[in-house]
Amino acid sequence: MARYLGKETTRVDGIAKVTGKAKYTAEFQIPHVAYGFIVLSTVAKGRITTIDTREAEQAAGVLRVFTHLNAGRLGKAPAAGAPPQWSWPLQSDRVFFSGQPIALVVAETYEQARYAARLVKASYQAESHVTDLEAVLDKAQPAPQNTPARGDPSRALQSAAIKVEAEYHIPINHHNPIEPHAAIAFWEGDQVTIFDKTQNVYGVQNHLAEGLGVSAEKIRVISPFVGGAFGSSLKPNYYPSLTAMAARELKRPVKVVFTRAQMFTGHGYRPQTIQKVTLGADRSGKLQAMLQQAFHNTSSFEPFSDNTTGFLKQVYACPNLDMPLKVAATDLSTPTWMRAPGAVSGMFALESAMDELAYALKIDPLQLRLINYAEVDPVSGKPFSSKALRECYRLGAEKFGWKNRNPEPRSMRDGKLLVGWGMASSVWGAMQMPASARVTFRADGTASVESATSDIGPGTYTVMTMIAAEFLGLQLDQVKFELGDTRQPQAPAQGGSWTTSSVGSAVRGAALTITAKLLELASRDAVSPLRGLAADEVEMLDGRLRAKNDSSRAADIADVMRRTGTNEITEVYNSTPSPERENYASLAHGAQFVEVKIDPDLGTIRVTRVIEITACGKILNPLASHSQEIGGVVWGIGMALEEATEVDHRSGRFMNANLQHYHVPVNADIHSIETIFVEEDDLIVNPLGVKGMGELGMVGIPAAIANAVYHATGKRIRHLPITPEKLL
Repeated sequence: MARYLGKETTRVDGIAKVTGKAKYTAEFQIPHVAYGFIVLSTVAKGRITTIDTREAEQAAGVLRVFTHLNAGRLGKAPAAGAPPQWSWPLQSDRVFFSGQPIALVVAETYEQARYAARLVKASYQAESHVTDLEAVLDKAQPAPQNTPARGDPSRALQSAAIKVEAEYHIPINHHNPIEPHAAIAFWEGDQVTIFDKTQNVYGVQNHLAEGLGVSAEKIRVISPFVGGAFGSSLKPNYYPSLTAMAARELKRPVKVVFTRAQMFTGHGYRPQTIQKVTLGADRSGKLQAMLQQAFHNTSSFEPFSDNTTGFLKQVYACPNLDMPLKVAATDLSTPTWMRAPGAVSGMFALESAMDELAYALKIDPLQLRLINYAEVDPVSGKPFSSKALRECYRLGAEKFGWKNRNPEPRSMRDGKLLVGWGMASSVWGAMQMPASARVTFRADGTASVESATSDIGPGTYTVMTMIAAEFLGLQLDQVKFELGDTRQPQAPAQGGSWTTSSVGSAVRGAALTITAKLLELASRDAVSPLRGLAADEVEMLDGRLRAKNDSSRAADIADVMRRTGTNEITEVYNSTPSPERENYASLAHGAQFVEVKIDPDLGTIRVTRVIEITACGKILNPLASHSQEIGGVVWGIGMALEEATEVDHRSGRFMNANLQHYHVPVNADIHSIETIFVEEDDLIVNPLGVKGMGELGMVGIPAAIANAVYHATGKRIRHLPITPEKLL
């Protein structure tokens, strides 16, 4: 019987967060720190002809103004004659995107640096730029993740009884985490310590080693708390190297914090996406062919792909399928992964098209999905390690009251409001990465646990404390878990929803190794009641090591450690995915049912009810898990109805780089959201039986909302976001 796993547990870091004891990157107090403020380019492409820093340098408190003319070298010097690239800040006069850093003003105070930054004057030789994906579609290149087609989709489409064909558009979206990105760097001799807002301290360490020309072990990266990131801190951003370079040149600590506007070009975004979907089915609704051509933008200097259609190939049983992705270069900064990257964009198109097909066939949209349910993985033909999606559909439809839906658009009303019901499916990988953790168990019955993972908000501190306490038989307050420091054992980036499966498996493995060592120590005593037992037959609980099937066979742990002269036991455990996983396909699934109410005169949309059912293995902390799923739904509502980064293609500039004009959901937008889990028993995915959920909760929501909007109004909106003017 589990003591903690599976039980609602409040955050172990909760009090630190609400009392301000939890330190975020910009809050670390470093004596004698100087403040940097970044100056950004105002053209999208070209070169800097002059940059006048004299007035800025003479302003009060200014220590130095770094530009490409005087900055320390970052990265390797470009090869002679190589075309200019942008990979490190302030290394050449070339401009590759509007909002590229062209100077860093460092002063005694933040206000002095910000004021002087306005005095830097640059002139440019501008070149013609392209920031509109539609203008460069013909130059798009195939993404590296593309897999060959299944069957012969174009031939199958010719003979399909029913076809739907449509094009779907998603604008650029921006992560807008509450905590702005920041770094503080200080050098001691040839060693540098850097505080950075990151999802991957080891990734930043390697990046800085390359940029600064210093060996990785001389770089310490610290990031204990992250105030939201959602992918915006997965790749190392440009500002840590800039901060460390300035600190090295000035021989004193330097701190750089992005403004909200600088975040729009400082850390990537969800790319603009265009998808052309053609579905062919027979009259019974069975899919004969699926063709989904996806395009999204990247920058001119870095190929990036969010694998838009990757998971989609595994969703429905269909003999003929092709889902190629092409990526086109634009004169913008590089996109990056953003919560549910690829999948939420791809599923918006696919699940909207499935809804269109359901109407063309006059089949209930839920029924259409059951007709095409994949019993085995359509890509590999392997069985699923677990898949409770059918149960998600059944439970969701029952809870929502789906059987009472009148399929006719504009047929359901609440007073004068149009009512729409829509549904969609979601999918995400159930991944596990190599990870390691260090656990120290002491004779006084306390333990410390360390792993260089992150906690961007999902509750990693809490769940790792729960896992350690569970397997060491301790109370939660006897365990201290620490993360976010390159002095700790290596862990993967916090992204892809794989942290609990990866780091959690390492913590469990270390705790079980300690249990085995204690059994070995106890068994040295000839009269020990535990002699002859194997490690998997005993457990630790409340200071005792005892046989699982006979609690009377037990030894006092403190006693055993004292007798054997053992003060503490430390284990570093490396956890890797089991070879058995290779024989299966592992995915997490879910179903979303959504109700919208629309004012026909104003076109205003309210999402009045969402029921989301999720199958993602075992739920270790239901409290945090429901919170994750609700957050995913809220973001899905934002993506469907509000979020869009507007680009002025004449200047190549983001126009709404602030939270006044980049709209995200607020409390008034959010009504009833119910999240339900269908637990799966799956020990093939990992020893804890967990699958990721943080991204999954968002994947089907925009499509379900668009489908509900069509049911309410009879208007099919294929361009996100669905704003009132598109309905009027």
